[in-house]
Amino acid sequence: MGTESMGLRESKKQETRQLISDHATRLFMEQGFEQTTIAEIATAARVAKKTVTNYFPRKEDLALDHHEAFTATLARAVADRAAGESPLAALRREFTAAVETCDPVAGFAGPEFARMIAESPTLSARLRELHDLREEALAEALATVAPAQAPAQATAQPPAQAPAIAPRAAAALLGAAHRLLFQRIQELTLAGEPNARIAAVVAPEATYLFDLLEAGLPAGES
Repeated sequence: MGTESMGLRESKKQETRQLISDHATRLFMEQGFEQTTIAEIATAARVAKKTVTNYFPRKEDLALDHHEAFTATLARAVADRAAGESPLAALRREFTAAVETCDPVAGFAGPEFARMIAESPTLSARLRELHDLREEALAEALATVAPAQAPAQATAQPPAQAPAIAPRAAAALLGAAHRLLFQRIQELTLAGEPNARIAAVVAPEATYLFDLLEAGLPAGES
């Protein structure tokens, strides 16, 4: 009974969190992020103002409520990759799947949501911060990958070890590519293109980017 009660309480908390986020997002899209107050969100969700701030200490996370999943996506793809699969191959595979399913975490969130972010300096700044956090998480995941070694030269010199900065350098390149693809999806969304058309445009562009990365990254990352 104790386990069941805990499960019900957790389920109720998730429902309340989603309810608050849904009402907040609706108000942000109708009124603008900066113009909407926490008190208005609490009234719409029929909860206390304190309840809103308990679930969402940052107002931005009321709109970007999947921020934890977003920042973890690239690192998780590397950590969960198949045996023998390179980090880049795993990231390519994961992004391809996200485009095929029009995953909102990849940027397919609809024109109203995209416009809400684009018109809010606060949300735009928070999104840039989330991209940075995602890159940092990816660098940590890449640091656990065995460093690639340069091939031995004809002079029989020992192979050069990758420098300490290598995981961060690879994460910066991979993170920049994903940031550009996210921005591209947002750009096409704001231009009024439907998801199917966006996917058709972005898929070959992603292939181009990943091919560039494959040519430039060391063997251990590509």
